[in-house]
Amino acid sequence: MDFLVLFLFYLALVLIGVVMICICSKTHYLKGLVRGAAQIISYIIPECLQRAVLKLLHYLFHTRNHTFILLHLVLQGMVYSEYTCEVFGYCRELEFPLHYLLLPYLLLIVNLVFFTLSCVSNPGTITKANELSFLQVYEFDEVMFSKNMKCSTCNLRKPARSKHCSVCNRCVHRFDHHCVWVNNCIGAWNARYFLLYLLTLTASAGTMAVVSTVFLVQLVVLSDLYLETYVDDLGHFQVVDIVFLIQYLFVTFPRIVFMLGFVVMLSLLLGGYLCFALYLAATNQTTNEWYRGDRAWCQHCPHAARPPSAEPQVYRNIHSHGLWSNLREIFLPATAHYERKK
Repeated sequence: MDFLVLFLFYLALVLIGVVMICICSKTHYLKGLVRGAAQIISYIIPECLQRAVLKLLHYLFHTRNHTFILLHLVLQGMVYSEYTCEVFGYCRELEFPLHYLLLPYLLLIVNLVFFTLSCVSNPGTITKANELSFLQVYEFDEVMFSKNMKCSTCNLRKPARSKHCSVCNRCVHRFDHHCVWVNNCIGAWNARYFLLYLLTLTASAGTMAVVSTVFLVQLVVLSDLYLETYVDDLGHFQVVDIVFLIQYLFVTFPRIVFMLGFVVMLSLLLGGYLCFALYLAATNQTTNEWYRGDRAWCQHCPHAARPPSAEPQVYRNIHSHGLWSNLREIFLPATAHYERKK
């Protein structure tokens, strides 16, 4: 049973890592690796199985479905069950402060609130009714976003910073990315919910990692285990070192060590992505703009067709107006500012 839990934890960890990398690191190098791996696999796996895998991947990542929402909730339930059944009980015996142990549950409640809001809220869908309002919110830079561009699918004029989401089949104002974990686009109207969801999820994983680590360390200190000696394979007495301590704790508390390894790695992955999201918020960029802005020259931008003789223009972020203004725009979307000006 313990090995099954370990397998599920680390399988989910790999899935999370792959999704985060795909979201945050859409580089040509990564795409080349994926294409190379696909070519190698094509020689090994039968064609019928390849088609089945491609259909599954298309369903998971290119259609709206609740698979990752259910996976998210199952993983969260498993981690909190282990924390409640193992860590919480032992820590109460060691007389840990109760508010210290209850902090992960408080973060869980807040996280689920923002998770739900990220899932169900409107990201800023552009329709015929609000098209004109959105067109006046942001300035066109004529490099990444040009005037009078129309969405060929929605047949709507494209406001600056908008993008058509092929998964949701709609144009989204201030489009950031489509998140499979919340089964929704992240745009102008729900970016604040997503940012707070990501913050509380990282904090809850980090808090459980800290509590579990402190418990194991205190257990070693109270038992004076670090002062003991043991006999190695050659019959020599050795002083207990960190490797021996980890092995001992792994044998004694395997489920806690499994959970600790998972939440530590999860904290690092989520922490890295949170730093990236905060950087984008502080500089008033979206993931879509950051990715497209890497291609600095105008001729590489497919949405800005210019004559071959025209001078290439370097993309410059014209929407950043200082840290506090940028953060205010996340938590008070730009449409609200526009309505107030009118």
